[in-house]
Amino acid sequence: MKTQAAVVYEPGKPIEIEEVELDRPRDGEVLIRYQYAGLCHSDVHIAHGDLEARLPMVLGHEGAGVIEEVGPGVTRVKPGDSVVCSFIPNCGVCRYCANGQQSICDLGATLLEGSLPGGRFPISGRNGEYGAMCLLGTFSQYGVIHQSSVVKVDDSLPLDKAVLVGCGVPTGWGSVVNTAEAKPGDTIVILGVGGIGINAVQAAAFAGAKNVIAIDPLEIKRNKALELGATHVFASAGEALAAVSDLTHGQMADSAVLTPGLLTAENVGDGFNLVGKAGIVVLTALNKLDEINIQLPGSILTLFRKQIRGSLFGDCNPTTDIPKLLGLYQNGNLKLDEIITRSYRLEEVNKGYEDLLNGENVRGVVIHEH
Repeated sequence: MKTQAAVVYEPGKPIEIEEVELDRPRDGEVLIRYQYAGLCHSDVHIAHGDLEARLPMVLGHEGAGVIEEVGPGVTRVKPGDSVVCSFIPNCGVCRYCANGQQSICDLGATLLEGSLPGGRFPISGRNGEYGAMCLLGTFSQYGVIHQSSVVKVDDSLPLDKAVLVGCGVPTGWGSVVNTAEAKPGDTIVILGVGGIGINAVQAAAFAGAKNVIAIDPLEIKRNKALELGATHVFASAGEALAAVSDLTHGQMADSAVLTPGLLTAENVGDGFNLVGKAGIVVLTALNKLDEINIQLPGSILTLFRKQIRGSLFGDCNPTTDIPKLLGLYQNGNLKLDEIITRSYRLEEVNKGYEDLLNGENVRGVVIHEH
C-alpha cells in the first residue's frame, strides 16, 4: 500500500512530505494506522545531524493508533486494538528485558538505522529502502512495525493524549522516579522544561519532593512548570545556585535531572554543582554521539560520593509502565492535556519543529488525516 510520510534525506534540510510504498506485515509484524504522533526534540537531532542516522528515514517516534492487520506469529495485539508505540522495542527475552531493563533491550541496536528485526526495511520510495526512526516512523499515515514496539491500551483512552506516553512522558517521569530515585522530602532540580522536562517536574511533585526547582530561560516554560508542580523557577542555573543552597541549609539538591535541548558540558557542570553529598546527576538529554560533554573534577565526585547516571526511556519498562502512567492520567495525577500546546497536520511538520525550536511549544502533536 501507499502512505504519506515525512522523510529526512539530508541533515540540515527541510523534512519532505512524500508518498512512499509500504510492504505487508511479515512474521512478528503489524500494520498500524497511526492517528497521532508527538513532536519530540529527538527527531530534530536526526534532521539536524546531531545524531547520525541512516538516511533516508521516516521521522517520528511517538505514536498512537489502531492495529489494522497482523502478520504470522503476532501474539501481543490483534486487529482493532488501540495501541501506544514504545520508541524502545522490548523483545521480552534478551538479557536486559529478562532482568527488568526493557529500556536497553537488544532490539534497540537499530534505532538509528531504522530497520526491523532481521534487517528488514518495509518502507521504500524513490531513494530505495527507507528507515523508520526508532523502528516506528510515526510521521506516516500507516506503518509496518514489530509487535515488540506496541503496547495495547484501554480503548476508552483519548489517543491524542496517550500518544505522549510513548516517549516524552516516561522519559521525563522515569528520570526522576527511577534513575534519580526520588523520595518524599527531596530537593530536585530539573534543568530544561520542554516536552521531557515538564514530565520530570510532574514526577518530582508526585514523588513528594519538598523543593521542585525548574530551570529554563523561557518564561512560558517556567510558568508551565509552576502550573504543574514546580515550587521555584529560575532562568539559569547560576540564578538557582544560591537559592538551592538557602532552601537546603547548604546541603544542596538530592538530584538534578538534565533535560535541555542539547546536553552540553556546561549543563553537566551545572547539575554537578547543584547537587550535594551523594547527589545524583541524571543525564537524559542528548548531543552528538562523540560529543565530550562530561568534564568534572573526579576528586569532588569521589569525596562527595556524587553520581552521574545516564537515563534512557526513564529506565522504564514499556509493557508495564505505559499502562501505569496512563492509569495516573485517568485518575488525574498525571497531566497530559495541559502540556499539549497545539496540533499540526502532517504537512505542517516543519512548522511544528520551528515552533518547538523557537520555544513556543511544550509539546506539539501531529494529527493524521485518513
